[in-house]
Amino acid sequence: MNNNKTQKEMPIISQEELEEIKKALPKSTLVGNENQELLLYQGFWIYESVLARILSFQRHFIARDTDLIITGLPKTGTTWLKSLLYTIVNRTVYPIDKNPLFKNHPQELVFNLENDIYKDTFVYPCPQHLDELPSPRLLSTHLPYASLPESIRTSNCRLLYICRNPLDTLTSFFHFFTNYYVMNSNTRDPPRFEDLLDGYCAGESLYGPFFEHVIAYWKMNIEHPNKVLFLMYEDLKDDPVPQLKRLAEFIGMPFTSLEESQGVINQIIEFCSFGNIKELEVNKSGVIHEFFEKKSFFRKGEVGEWRNHFTPDMEEKMTKIIEEKLRGTGLSFKLIP
Repeated sequence: MNNNKTQKEMPIISQEELEEIKKALPKSTLVGNENQELLLYQGFWIYESVLARILSFQRHFIARDTDLIITGLPKTGTTWLKSLLYTIVNRTVYPIDKNPLFKNHPQELVFNLENDIYKDTFVYPCPQHLDELPSPRLLSTHLPYASLPESIRTSNCRLLYICRNPLDTLTSFFHFFTNYYVMNSNTRDPPRFEDLLDGYCAGESLYGPFFEHVIAYWKMNIEHPNKVLFLMYEDLKDDPVPQLKRLAEFIGMPFTSLEESQGVINQIIEFCSFGNIKELEVNKSGVIHEFFEKKSFFRKGEVGEWRNHFTPDMEEKMTKIIEEKLRGTGLSFKLIP
């Protein structure tokens, strides 16, 4: 199929259509900041400003069977996973000391579909990167499984989902968006931590509800293990070698016995470690996605850092919700190292 021809024949998303869709959607605001409007689209919360991008992505993206797509909620380790996936896939192309990650932020090597590819929303979709990328294309999205384009769900492309315990996810989200508000606003105050917690508990979180997002991918991993790989952030931190071997096998690029004997896996782990990627010069300054400082994607990356923010009452509240939401799923979270 000629992807370019197909895209050009498809209609644009008009401003009128977009406004009609918005009118029909439930609305809220980012808890703790009334200036950030959220829309409930297909059961998940998004910023009003990204709806057109998501619609364009859903309508026009055509998956290849060889595509490798990282999925996960914001602040669950997707940037780290991008570093690992890119390095594993290209390990025979670039030696560690020549890795493009020395000159590129991970977000610039593994494109986010709704923000990087389909960001021009009122013109014919023109994913200039997409058709030029060699296979396997390395891509990412935050969308829930049920809202992925049909071509992703029905093709043989593979999804790599990363999940992080909700307490650390919320803590990371808090710091990331506090940095964003300080950088981009002279009038708005950043959300308070306790307000964001209330939003998470009520299911009003970006691309959430959190638990519904996680559980849907967890179930798909169980039902279709060749389609969805479910990775836990805490397992990658605690015991990365078997997790990287799982990842490499899942994408059809297993480590050879020779590579293992030569220490290739440990070299990748060390190079892509949070501390090392954070200290690369390319990630210390500049912005990405127009509004976010590159360095804001790398803070601590620790398991259990939530303990510096949660009061005992907050912890008890979240723990009860976790028990309720995960009951019967077989899924559990590691909250401390």
